[in-house]
Amino acid sequence: MLTVRGLEIAYGASQILFGVDLAVGAGEVVTLIGRNGMGKTTTVKSILGLTPIRAGTIVFDGRPIHGLPSYRIAQAGIGLVPEGRHVFPNLTVRENLLATAARRAGDTWTYERILALFPNLAERADTYGSLLSGGEQQMLAIGRALMTNPRLLILDEATEGLAPLIRAEIWRCLDGLKARGLAILVIDKNLAALTRLADRHHVIEKGRIVWRGDSAALRADEEVRRRYLGV
Repeated sequence: MLTVRGLEIAYGASQILFGVDLAVGAGEVVTLIGRNGMGKTTTVKSILGLTPIRAGTIVFDGRPIHGLPSYRIAQAGIGLVPEGRHVFPNLTVRENLLATAARRAGDTWTYERILALFPNLAERADTYGSLLSGGEQQMLAIGRALMTNPRLLILDEATEGLAPLIRAEIWRCLDGLKARGLAILVIDKNLAALTRLADRHHVIEKGRIVWRGDSAALRADEEVRRRYLGV
C-alpha cells in the first residue's frame, strides 16, 4: 500500500534522512522505531507532504504522492495522528471530529462510531479541545484521523506521556483497528506492545534504516535492541 524508496531529506545544509526505505502492505501494522532525533518524525512528515524531499520516491496505492500538497495526500487516504496531538483547542470534541469527516465507499467511520470507540469522548462532546486531559486529547486526535476514513493510519508517539490506563486504552484501540484490516504505521517507544501488535519493524539510526524484520526476530536480537533502542 505504501512504499518509500531512497528517501533523502535535508534542512538547508543539514541532511536528516539518507536513503530510507520502508513499506506497509494492506492490512499490515508496521513500525518505525529508534531513539529520539533519528529521523522518525521527519520520515512521517515527508510521507504526508509536510517536508519536501531531496531524493527518493513515495508511492501510495500504486500512485506517486511525493510532491503533492498535504491535503491531496490526506484525500488519497492517509490519516495522521501527529506527535503532540494538536487538537483544535477552540473547537469542541464534536467540532474537532466533524471538521475532518470524509466520506469513502464501504465501511466508514462516523461521529457515532468514534464515540462508541472512545466512550470518554461522548461524555465530553461539548467540551473545548483545550480543556481536555492529555489522554482525552489523544483519543480525540485518533478519532479525528479516523474521521477522514483513511486506508493507512500513521501514529507518531500516540502513547507518549500518558497514564498507564490511557496507554492501555490506546493499544486496545489499535488492536481493534488491526482486526478491522486497517493498515497502520506506528512510531512508539513501547517495545513490548509493538512486538505484540506489529507484523514488521524498521529500526532507524541517524537517518538510515539499520535493521528490519518481524517481531520474533526483534525479540530474539538483543544486540539490536541494546544498540539502537536502548532496551
